[in-house]
Amino acid sequence: MKARRLTAIGLVAAAALWIASGHLIPHQSGESRVAVRAGDGAAKKPFRVAVATTSVVPHSRKFAIAGRTEADKHVTVTARTGGVLTDLKIKRGMSVKKGDVIAILSDEAREAQVAQAQAVVTQKRTELEAKRTLIMSGTLPRLQLVDLEAQLKAAEAALAAAEAEHDRGVVRAPWSGVVHDVAVEVGQAAFSMAGREIAALVALDPMLAVVEVAERQLAGIKVGGIAEVRLVTGERASGKIRFVAKTASPTTRTYRVEIELPNPDGNIPDGITAEVVVPLLPVLATRVPRSALTFSSTGNLGLRAVDANDSVEFVPIGVIEDEQSFMWVTGLPDRSRVIVQGQDFVREGQTVDAVGIPELTAVAQ
Repeated sequence: MKARRLTAIGLVAAAALWIASGHLIPHQSGESRVAVRAGDGAAKKPFRVAVATTSVVPHSRKFAIAGRTEADKHVTVTARTGGVLTDLKIKRGMSVKKGDVIAILSDEAREAQVAQAQAVVTQKRTELEAKRTLIMSGTLPRLQLVDLEAQLKAAEAALAAAEAEHDRGVVRAPWSGVVHDVAVEVGQAAFSMAGREIAALVALDPMLAVVEVAERQLAGIKVGGIAEVRLVTGERASGKIRFVAKTASPTTRTYRVEIELPNPDGNIPDGITAEVVVPLLPVLATRVPRSALTFSSTGNLGLRAVDANDSVEFVPIGVIEDEQSFMWVTGLPDRSRVIVQGQDFVREGQTVDAVGIPELTAVAQ
């Protein structure tokens, strides 16, 4: 009886020790051992990313800005003398050449004034020639020669003034253009037509495309550069930059830029909306896929690349031009290995398995 009790007590004690050993001495199960082995294998295998080698090339930047067309010249033709408008030779929309007669004012007494001045000139010249011989021979004092020459010059000046006044009665086009508006009618007159508006002319050849450029974009625009102009009507034209303002507008803080467009047929109208594509100075840049751009942990825009040891590094960049699928950026060293797939799943300093894809080549533009 005593032996059986001792045996039972021993069995209970052994069971208690076995149960306690499971809590005090941890051991791995078969499933945990498999998980550990799998984890060790994953830690040893680096994350795979696709990288592409880039190149830095000179790139001619362009930017588009809205503007408008503007006639090269605007002028209001006015009468320079008095009289009644007797003949009007133009209509609205008519093309005129330089020197063409626009209007004729009544002559009044201008022809008579010219005839009178011509007669005085003839008289003074004849008198001078008749007395020159007597003066040179000493019969008349030499001082009279100077007086007669002065009288002749005064008469010639009066004739020139009379002829100029006569010419003012004929109004002519100062340069070739198109009649934009006619402000008078035949027979119209006031106390004096002097200073009275007759017609408005615009010159359509060349035509100007005018844009206002921000100060940050002004540095790359140079006189003589070629710019492309896209009209709202769908037409396209190209011309040279002929003027870049050196003073900003006090209200908009922008600078006026003028592009001269050939317009011999007058097909480009004045004041139409246009988009002007202006070239900027070339800069060294890299062409990368738009999808490769990412943000750092601090929120900076850039690219992730791998160094010679396949370690990830973040390169901040600046965007200078945006295309449909690619972007031109600065700040990336030449021959960089940029991560183009998987860049959002790795971090700086991490070693990766870099798989190369065809090199990203860029042609200088």
